[in-house]
Amino acid sequence: MEMILPFNPAITAYIVIPLLIVVARILDVSIGTIRLIFVARGMKFLAPLLGFFEVLIWLLAMGQILQNLTNWVNYAAYATGFALGNYIGMVIEDRLALGKVILRVITKSEADELLLSLKETQFGVTHVDAEGKYGPVHLMFMVLHRNDLPNVIALIKKHNPRAFYSIEDIRYVNEGIFPAPRKRSGRFGLPRWNRFVKRK
Repeated sequence: MEMILPFNPAITAYIVIPLLIVVARILDVSIGTIRLIFVARGMKFLAPLLGFFEVLIWLLAMGQILQNLTNWVNYAAYATGFALGNYIGMVIEDRLALGKVILRVITKSEADELLLSLKETQFGVTHVDAEGKYGPVHLMFMVLHRNDLPNVIALIKKHNPRAFYSIEDIRYVNEGIFPAPRKRSGRFGLPRWNRFVKRK
C-alpha cells in the first residue's frame, strides 16, 4: 500500500519520503545501538523490547525504499539515516551512563590527597605500591557507576593532574563500595550529577 501525502508528487518523491526514511533510520539505528549495549550488559528485558521497535521502524523504512526503487535519493537518505543513527545512539548511551566501569590510576607523585578525597566521597578504592619503568608508582583500582566517572576524573585532575588512568567497561560486579544512591530527578528519572569537586 503506497503512502498518500498531500504534496506535489515531485516534492513527495524527492523531499518528503527521503526525509521520512532518514528519520526512520535514525530512530531504528539509534535504538539498535542502545539495544546492543543493553545486550552486552545483560539487560534481558529492555533489550528484546527495544529490538521489537527497532525492527518495526526498519520495516517501515524498507517499505518506502521498495516502493520507490528507481529513486536514488531514497538510497542516499537510507545511508544518511544509518550514519546519523549510529552517532545519535552512542550519544544517547553516553548520556544515560549505564552500567559500571573499572578505573585504573597510576601516578608517580604522592597520592595521599587523592585517596583521602575518594574516601571522603565514599568511593571504594584499592591502593598498592608498584614499580614502573622509571621507579616506584602508586596504583589504584576502582569500580564505579558510569555516572560517577566524571566526578572521579575531576578529583584525579585536581590532585594528580599528570596521573595515567584507563577505563574499562565491566558486565558484572559482586559486591563493592559505592557512594550512597542518589535520588533520581529531572526528566525520565535520570540522576543529576553530584558535584564533589567545587568549581573555582
